[in-house]
Amino acid sequence: MTRTYSFLSKASTRGLAGNGAGRKAGMVVLGTVGLAMAGCADQSGPGAATGPQAPKAATSHKIGVLLPLTGPNAALGHELLAGAQLALAENGTSTTPGQVSALQMDVHDTAAVGGASAAATAAAEAGDGIILGPLTAVDTAAAAPAAQSASMPVLAFTSDVGQARNGVWVMGITPEDQVERLVATARQEGRHRFAAFLPDNPLGHALGNGLLASCRDQGLMSPTIVYHTGSQASITQMMRELSSYDTRRAEAQPDGNASAPASTPAAPATGSADTTDKTLPSDLAAALKGGSDTPATASADGAAPTPTVPKLAPPPFDALLLGDTGLGLKNVIGALADSQVSSANVRIMGPGLWAAFATKLGALKGAWYAAPDPSSRQSFASRFMARNHHMPRPLADLSYDAAKVATTVARVAPNGYPADVLTRSEGFAGVDGPFTLLPDGRTRRALGVFEVLDNGGGAKLLVPGTTKSAVSG
Repeated sequence: MTRTYSFLSKASTRGLAGNGAGRKAGMVVLGTVGLAMAGCADQSGPGAATGPQAPKAATSHKIGVLLPLTGPNAALGHELLAGAQLALAENGTSTTPGQVSALQMDVHDTAAVGGASAAATAAAEAGDGIILGPLTAVDTAAAAPAAQSASMPVLAFTSDVGQARNGVWVMGITPEDQVERLVATARQEGRHRFAAFLPDNPLGHALGNGLLASCRDQGLMSPTIVYHTGSQASITQMMRELSSYDTRRAEAQPDGNASAPASTPAAPATGSADTTDKTLPSDLAAALKGGSDTPATASADGAAPTPTVPKLAPPPFDALLLGDTGLGLKNVIGALADSQVSSANVRIMGPGLWAAFATKLGALKGAWYAAPDPSSRQSFASRFMARNHHMPRPLADLSYDAAKVATTVARVAPNGYPADVLTRSEGFAGVDGPFTLLPDGRTRRALGVFEVLDNGGGAKLLVPGTTKSAVSG
């Protein structure tokens, strides 16, 4: 049975303070991912909801929240709840004809019996007008049918764009959104021939799909995309194929052939390409330190390239999207050097995950990634800290944003949460900058473009964030 709680904005502080375990769990710091994936007050009785479900969902300003409050993700669930509570405490009033009233929050545990589907059904039966959550893509897929049948918009905290649809918005910062921003900026720089060298994992395929869509939407030729398996030998060989290494080398030989011995690939390294959420090992830090505009001056293991290899012409692309982190990125950097793919003639781009270890990326000097401007978050972090006595985890930004959407719409819409107000062109003010909900369920966020500096300098904000896309919609 799904556990349900009722909150008024004035009661939210009491609810969070009442859950000591949730506060203690909230002190845990998660990984370096940047997008890391409290408790309760008066309990609602089973008879709290009356009348037909659909009309109440269509007209109510009651806010349903679906989060894991028990089980392995309970600490994160309570952290997200704290973010939503803060938004209601600051903005939680609803304007109805002739009166202003506090917004009510109705919280359901997606880790209870029946999962997210039962939680969404309970929210519909309680007459909620909108759902904030669930946390994961799996829970979003489970909750969506009940929410849509009750005409309840869903602001989900997943970053899986595959869950986006009419009435279900993906609030997370998606790989596709990052790529769209990078492609638009590179296009303005004069880049028109895009390629990608990506790990064969879900992040890699999300980035690849984003590149295909962005090039199509912006009128660019279809990009060449290669997915690698993660071994150094595979990475080196596939990078050579992508960069037309043999052809470029043959053209550079005086006799017009490539019979001279090739540079020796570095020895295989341990690890895999999909280590996106682990602390960087010391050998990776050593491999990434320093930097050069011409990474071909050394191979991944520090050995000089074979002297017989001449300087090669640029590869058949002028912008290259990467997706690796961890040891996989170390191997990719070695392959770039081996194939003479450098920032002198190719704009290297990568995922926003790079922001977590930008000071280690000196070998990719000049590379770009798209991410929120961290300075935008400072005010929210201070207010969250004052209320909850610890710094917020990154996902708390999303729950605050979602609750801010609900409170903003409730003040201007007399009944429920109409789609035309949710997707208003001016968007909403978010923790990490402004954002806009699109009719197809995507969220367009104001991502900045950052450029990697050398010598451990981290990255600088090159282009401030904007929600205006290079293409309409």
